Amino acid sequence: MDEQTTENKTTTLQWPDYLVLGVVLSISAGIGVYYRFTGGRQKTAEEYFSADRSMKIVPLAIALMVSFMSAITLLGISAEAYTYGTMFIVLYIGFGVGTPITMYFYLPVFFELKIMSVFEYLERRFGVKARLLASVANFFHLTLYTGIVLYAPSLALEATTGLSCTMSIILIGVICTFYSTIGGIKAVLITDVFQGVLMFVSVFCIIAVGASALPNGLVDVWDRAYRGGRIDFTAVSMDLTTRHTWWGLLTGGTCMFLSLFAVNQVQVQRLLTVKSLRDSRIALLLNLPIMLALAGITVFSGLVIYAVYEDCDPVKSGRISSIDKLMPLFAAERLSQVPGLTGLFVAGVFSASLSTVSAMLNSLAAVALEDYIKPIYSKIGATFPEEKATLLGKGLAIGNGLSCISLALVAGKLGTLVEAAIGLIGMIGGPLLGVFTLGMFFENANEIGAVVGMTTALIFDFLMAIGPKEDMIVLPTSVDGCGNATLLTLNETMSLNSTMSNETAVPYLNRISYIWYPAIGFNTTVTVGYLISLIVKKFTQDTREPDPNLFTPFVAARIRKRRQDAQRVTSSQMFVLEPSYGK
Repeated sequence: MDEQTTENKTTTLQWPDYLVLGVVLSISAGIGVYYRFTGGRQKTAEEYFSADRSMKIVPLAIALMVSFMSAITLLGISAEAYTYGTMFIVLYIGFGVGTPITMYFYLPVFFELKIMSVFEYLERRFGVKARLLASVANFFHLTLYTGIVLYAPSLALEATTGLSCTMSIILIGVICTFYSTIGGIKAVLITDVFQGVLMFVSVFCIIAVGASALPNGLVDVWDRAYRGGRIDFTAVSMDLTTRHTWWGLLTGGTCMFLSLFAVNQVQVQRLLTVKSLRDSRIALLLNLPIMLALAGITVFSGLVIYAVYEDCDPVKSGRISSIDKLMPLFAAERLSQVPGLTGLFVAGVFSASLSTVSAMLNSLAAVALEDYIKPIYSKIGATFPEEKATLLGKGLAIGNGLSCISLALVAGKLGTLVEAAIGLIGMIGGPLLGVFTLGMFFENANEIGAVVGMTTALIFDFLMAIGPKEDMIVLPTSVDGCGNATLLTLNETMSLNSTMSNETAVPYLNRISYIWYPAIGFNTTVTVGYLISLIVKKFTQDTREPDPNLFTPFVAARIRKRRQDAQRVTSSQMFVLEPSYGK
């Protein structure tokens, strides 16, 4: 069969593919059922949301990875490498920088407090207003992000089965809501391990099949990618408007990791499911190489797809409408040669989304229960019925699932998967990281400063994100090898390798790369929040001694030492005065 025939052949899932996909989804649902009827059977909120702190290190490390590395990773990063090259992988070096910072400066605070909602920390440190602002922003962030994650696998199903995005989103959302609701966080974490393995397998399938289709295998992949300008790590500019540079990716990656792992409800809730701080740190450390491995092979899979389609770009030739559909298209055209392999790929994409969405739903339920439901009971003077906490949590998980499904239906309008996800993390995650940092690292910070700082950062980031954008410069692609394939008229008459708008027509604020959003949000919150706190402190008489448990270890040690010194001085004064009382 010639190349042209192969490329234009319409491929749908066959019965072996449906069998593989059905088995995978059944296992995920079955794990939820199993944990519903084992152990303590979720009689307490502690078991439902924290697994009674009985999780093991290795499953937790894998779960931490898959809750972040969703279908956005598989589809979005492979498309990123195909379109813009390998520079994006530098982001994960920033993740390496953020890991020890999380382990030693943020995690000890949450482990000491052992709280269900991370936002309870903000109430203890600042007050109710700070907690509510951060919690609402986080709730909006997680719900919208989950919608994007739900949307991603619908692209794979649409490309391989012809099933509409709407039906795909509903199917995935219902299954995920089912097992995360009935099984609690233990079901979510154990399912993550199974789904994490599938994610690796699906990417390896893409690499193996793609390389085998080239005359010299992996050597051709590297040579073609290098010739096409995809292998490039030379961008070191400090220009904030340049899409990807070393400085932007390192800074953005570090802040992004901290916003996701150091103070985010999803990951902190998971990190508190083990018995000790030591176990939690080891799990976080093990998570890093697993995450780097998946990111690395996913970037390489994008190069493999480029090598295969080097002379006939699927977007230019009109075979797909979005760059995010590249990997699903490749799976539909190439993996179908081996029965069941396309179904395995789709199962891997499904798993990537299921693991992330289930984590989000469980965490959203925990936040809603702790930050909204319980305070309502307290405000009206009623006692919260702890025996109903699990039932309420499940009801909230179902409600959150329906909300996320609704948002997923419009997620396709948010741009490419990677930019939409990271842009959203930066817009809200950066300010959230800033307000927690303000509380843990700065003794003088107060509630007014925290609220003003975070509000300022949210507004500033929102203005950056929603304004007019330039079309990005993409690497060259070719349609010379497409033969008689029908090409999109738009792509015939429009160069994809030049900026489509005049640089001066777009305000500088809106030309700033999305990769800087987390760092800008973080720094704005901390800077404005601290300055406002100092101003407020000049006009108030707050003499309360701060609780050292609410601060990062080195600040806590300084507070404790100051207390000990003060007690010593007091004791010595009493010792000197004591004889005079006896005379």
